[in-house]
Amino acid sequence: MAETKRPNSPAASYDGPPDYRVIGRHGVFPQTSHDEIERINFLAQMNRHLAARVVPGVKAAYDARVAPGFAAAHGRPIATRHEARKAMLEDPAFCTWSALRRMTMEQRQQAGRWTVIRQREELNERGKALIEGDDRLVLNPALAIPRYVSAVDHHCMPGSYHREYAPDDFTNGANYDHAGFVTTGGLLGKYSDGGGHAVVQWVKKNLPDFAPKKILEFGGTVGHSSLPLAAAFPDAELTIVDLGAPVLRYGLARAKSLGINNVRFVQASAEDLTGIFEDGSFDWVQTTMFLHELSTRALRNIFAESHRLLRPGGIVLHVEQPQYAPDMPLFEQAMRDWDAFYNNEPFWSRMHEMDLDAEMERAGFDRAKIIHGGVYGVVDREIFPDAAEDNTEDYGRKAAWHVIGAVA
Repeated sequence: MAETKRPNSPAASYDGPPDYRVIGRHGVFPQTSHDEIERINFLAQMNRHLAARVVPGVKAAYDARVAPGFAAAHGRPIATRHEARKAMLEDPAFCTWSALRRMTMEQRQQAGRWTVIRQREELNERGKALIEGDDRLVLNPALAIPRYVSAVDHHCMPGSYHREYAPDDFTNGANYDHAGFVTTGGLLGKYSDGGGHAVVQWVKKNLPDFAPKKILEFGGTVGHSSLPLAAAFPDAELTIVDLGAPVLRYGLARAKSLGINNVRFVQASAEDLTGIFEDGSFDWVQTTMFLHELSTRALRNIFAESHRLLRPGGIVLHVEQPQYAPDMPLFEQAMRDWDAFYNNEPFWSRMHEMDLDAEMERAGFDRAKIIHGGVYGVVDREIFPDAAEDNTEDYGRKAAWHVIGAVA
């Protein structure tokens, strides 16, 4: 008699994240024990379970209970994403999913920080040996961290990207790098660089004659999305600007150990780089999953600075989760808004409702030269899940992004 395969049995087809052991390591990557690896595997599996198995139940509850209940109580249907979210807060399906999702974010930070903290001194020494005396790292100890950054532990990461715990500290860079696998479940690939490879693929397809010599990335942190650009255009010089010294130190050490040497790391505020870069200094300005962490004022300043820094004919590209367009269902908007209310991303909601075309025009770009597109994370498909073929929707985590940009 043929064996019957139960849906949740080992014999059933596996559609979850790859084992954490397959990720790429480099010269400054934290060492992980068996238990630390399995903790990360569990959390990645939990995130996948929530997206693939629990979210459909939240949608069913919204359709069957939440929306009809609201209409019965108010004499009209739900009209905004805010009404949808508040109504779902009264339903156990959404509350259960939300609590579990928040738990995975908090435990992801606890797991990542513990791994780094227990080896912090050794890790800092190892990183320092890689970058000491390298003039491609330009730090500014006097830089004031703006309040929209300093007041927030972004996505539950204590100290965000900028907090330092010791001289020449690499801690938060190492935490951000090695445990980010939890959030995406491998959808960003071996080195968490699937977003950068996606941008390169998009540029080479849509701008085949584009040959930049100077590239600037705002908010590039440790270089996940940046190094693929530098590798794809080896004759170009790529500069990463970020507020956080720990992520910049770690980023340079990481780049050097991966053999990418045409990258500079500069600690500065992207809102005003007038004392560092002259007008028209760059052929390409890039951000990847960065705009949602900016206050409205900062976003507008950075758009204006992008315009100032581009040479005529240069391009700016911003890669982000999709905006809340009128045709996006209110349930989806409310689910995407989760990060704003429960994941320490206070500007997420406001940024995703903005008219970015109008903001680009306000910054000086010609509306007729504004670019729109879409990209999926590019990974080794024999090992990692391919976001383009994954029908699971995680509302803010999936490696599927909108591209908005312009030609100067």
